[in-house]
Amino acid sequence: MNLADWARDLAQGVLQDSLPRRWAHTQGVASKAERLASVLDADADLVEAACWLHDIGYAPDLHGTGFHPLDGARYLRDTEQADPLLCRLVAHHSCALAEATGRGLGGDLLREFKPPPGDLADALIYCDMTTGPDGHDLTVRKRIAEVRKRYGQAHIVSQAIAVSAPELIAAVRRVEGKLPAVEPARRTLLAPAAASALS
Repeated sequence: MNLADWARDLAQGVLQDSLPRRWAHTQGVASKAERLASVLDADADLVEAACWLHDIGYAPDLHGTGFHPLDGARYLRDTEQADPLLCRLVAHHSCALAEATGRGLGGDLLREFKPPPGDLADALIYCDMTTGPDGHDLTVRKRIAEVRKRYGQAHIVSQAIAVSAPELIAAVRRVEGKLPAVEPARRTLLAPAAASALS
C-alpha cells in the first residue's frame, strides 16, 4: 500500500461518518492532487497523502487545541508515527500559521513543525483552496470569499484567511503556471482581477 492509499483509508475512517461534508471536501482536494501528478513527479504520492489528511484534525476524536492543522499533525506524529514531512504539510496547510498566531498557537506550531518546502506547500494550497466545502471546483478567490461568508467576518478563520489571501492566490498562480498547456479546462481559471480587493 502506498502512502496516499494509507492516508485515504485513515481519513475515511475518521471523517466519513462523523463529518460527511468535510469528507466530501477532502475527496475533492485529493482528486486535485491526482491532476498535479505530472508536475510533482516523485512528490506526487506525498502531496496526495497530505490532501487526504489535511483536515483530519476536525474529527471529534482528534480535538486537542481545537485548531485542526495542529491537532491533525500531532495525531499523525504521535499516534500514527507518520512521515515528518507529511506532518509538516498538514500542520502548515493553506497558510495555517496566520490562524495559529491569531489563536495564540503560532509558537507551538513553529516549535513542533517546521514549515514544509514552498513547492509542496503551494501544491497543497492549490488543491485545498480551489475546492469548495462539498468537493466541487472553485476559483481561489471564490473559495476565499466562501470561507469568509461561512464563518462570518469577525471569526478568527475569516480574519486569518483575509491576511493570507495574497499568498494563497500567489500559490495557486504558481501551481497553475506549471500545469501542462494541453489541459486548460482543468485549471481553476483564476480570474484576472485576483489581485483586486476581496469582497
